[in-house]
Amino acid sequence: MAQRNALIVGASRGLGLGLVETFLARGWSVTATQRSPSPGLAAIASDALDLETADIDDDAAVAALHDRLGGRRFDLVFVVAGVATQAHDPLHLVPREVAAAVYLTNAVSPVRFAEAFRDRLAPGGLVAVMSSVLGSVGLNDSGGWENYRASKAALNTLARSFEIRHRDEGFGVALIHPGWVRTEMGGADADIDVETSVNGVADVIEGRLGQTGCVYLDYTGKTLDW
Repeated sequence: MAQRNALIVGASRGLGLGLVETFLARGWSVTATQRSPSPGLAAIASDALDLETADIDDDAAVAALHDRLGGRRFDLVFVVAGVATQAHDPLHLVPREVAAAVYLTNAVSPVRFAEAFRDRLAPGGLVAVMSSVLGSVGLNDSGGWENYRASKAALNTLARSFEIRHRDEGFGVALIHPGWVRTEMGGADADIDVETSVNGVADVIEGRLGQTGCVYLDYTGKTLDW
């Protein structure tokens, strides 16, 4: 089997860093992006890892990354980057500029990145974006995390429309909920550790390679309600 290639965007820590380590351990070649120098990425000693710096909110930086990667083709383009600024505050207490910034980073920028890099996908490739069960409108029976929920629901809608727009191009799109994970964002009381989450996510990704359509799945492969 030819070596598979992944571009993991937003890999400096937490789930992104864990995914880099997991795919490398599975024999993939990985190009990982960081917004600023990451000690975690720098500590990985692997000839199969390339590091790049880019901010997904900066169109010029994304275009420059696209140019730097030249003729490379990726079986997986996975946008992990996201923010949860003032996630616990109800919407009316979140300043408009903060709410807008969360929406841009969590919903608009990942899809714009996918649009910029769809020509870098190998045949049968997959675009994945890190969503959340909190983005499900149908499963929202507890409230809370209002602006974050809305940004992830918007991400799901935009990514689904992106896939429909490019459906004849032969790649798939996966929106993935990683579980409630013990990271800086998830907190110490979360259900699962990073290793459990990223291994599940990697299994889901490898199972979706070569398939088309848009799916909304959790780290166990369960389909989630939109």
